[in-house]
Amino acid sequence: MGKITGITVTLYEKQQTGVDGAHRPIYKEVPVKVDNVIVYPTSSDDIVTETDLEGKKAVYTLCIPKGDTHNWENSVVEFFDHKFKSFGFVQEFQEELVPLSWNKKVLVDRYG
Repeated sequence: MGKITGITVTLYEKQQTGVDGAHRPIYKEVPVKVDNVIVYPTSSDDIVTETDLEGKKAVYTLCIPKGDTHNWENSVVEFFDHKFKSFGFVQEFQEELVPLSWNKKVLVDRYG
């Protein structure tokens, strides 16, 4: 059996480019490639829970590699030739207690 590895996904990070007339930040989305992300269909239990809490339907769960410092909350993510939007909190586990290479997970819904 081979080593488990994830895929490369594109995360659209928000970068502030200025402020508007009401002094609210203006952002642009900058694509960043993130390697070794595990993508799997979200279980029916997670779908029911998140639909109740957020009003959104989780399609996939993304497992984020240890050491990753990107902001995954409410971000657009692209993989499998489609765009998705993360929602809810990123769940993070103690790195030293997780035996594999991933210690965070986030749910995504179909976007656009």
